[in-house]
Amino acid sequence: MAYIGETIELMCSDDYKDRMLAEYQQLVIRKDALENLLIKWEKGELNFTPKCPKEMLVKQFELMKEYAEVLRQRGAIEGVDLYLGE
Repeated sequence: MAYIGETIELMCSDDYKDRMLAEYQQLVIRKDALENLLIKWEKGELNFTPKCPKEMLVKQFELMKEYAEVLRQRGAIEGVDLYLGE
């Protein structure tokens, strides 16, 4: 998987397929980071105390997973390979 900074060129492309790939990659990067945060929180391994309730972050994570699935389905329909770099 790419890093956020590596997706900038794709996001600025004139080709919607490139932009869609960048959108998907950025979402997966952020979703994975949030999942790691939730895992560390559950284990008591965070080095800070989040201000928002854990339930809010769990809801955000669930919505991000749903969004990623919608993008995967759309990519399949439109012929956009979203799995590049994974």
